[in-house]
Amino acid sequence: MPLLQEYWFIGFFALIAAILSILILGASYILTNINSYTEKLSTYECGFDPYDDARNAFDVRFYLVAILFIIFDIETVFLLPFAATASVLPIHSNWYMLDFFVELVIGYAYAWKVGALDWS
Repeated sequence: MPLLQEYWFIGFFALIAAILSILILGASYILTNINSYTEKLSTYECGFDPYDDARNAFDVRFYLVAILFIIFDIETVFLLPFAATASVLPIHSNWYMLDFFVELVIGYAYAWKVGALDWS
């Protein structure tokens, strides 16, 4: 029983989260203004017919820039925990982070050099 006494607040917050979820979903269902008509229920709710085929191929540059953004964004997010705990980490961790940062800069310079970031 002492184990349950230490974790009762987790159940309490889970109960509060469940109650709030039910209240918010119920309120959104009750308070919404539902006006359905044929134009609104059409495939393109803006009312315009599509101009072209939806299966047109996108330019590869869109995907390349998106992937590069995700990669460099995630890598730079790794710098935040290091910056927050740098004062309590051992001194050799600075070398690990310097190595990580150098690899990040080398990757960015390579992407720039091969023209992956050029849009023209």
